[in-house]
Amino acid sequence: MKRKWKTNIGRMNLDKRLLRQEKKVVRTTGLIYQDVRLKIEELEDIEAIHKLKAAYCDACDDDHNGDAVSALFAKGGTWQQIGESGHIDSRKYVGSHEIATFMFGLRNANFIARSSHIVTNPVIKISGLSATGNWKFLMLYTHVNGKNHRIIGRYEDTYVKVKGDWYFESLTAIVEENGIYLTENVND
Repeated sequence: MKRKWKTNIGRMNLDKRLLRQEKKVVRTTGLIYQDVRLKIEELEDIEAIHKLKAAYCDACDDDHNGDAVSALFAKGGTWQQIGESGHIDSRKYVGSHEIATFMFGLRNANFIARSSHIVTNPVIKISGLSATGNWKFLMLYTHVNGKNHRIIGRYEDTYVKVKGDWYFESLTAIVEENGIYLTENVND
């Protein structure tokens, strides 16, 4: 009888230890799942920002479609270009109306026949419902006079997530070099 009693106590201790282990496994699995879910959400946010930037480039290359560009900005969002540029001032355009008007102004100036924005080297940092992004860019365009131009620079962006979608809060194009790049005469 003594032996049976010790076996029952041993069995109860083992059951308690197993229950504690199960709780630890459940808790650890929950933490791992939460960590993986957060990492996936961050990667999805980064990919959404890549798509936002691609949409911006496409809208600019669609003959500076002001409506399409401004739709990518949050309410009160800003667009600004600073640096080396003979064509655009460094004024900050605020809100969708000013951004659209500016973009349509580029179209109406009728000096760009075709353009192509190329963005590379993105560094995107997500912080909850906001993010920052730094990109290198090259914009190639053909002037209406047939000469080929290029703009080299970088973008410094801030983003905000509104109702599940990412928008530009600010976009600053920093032009580092701007000029003609292909000529018929090597001395041009």
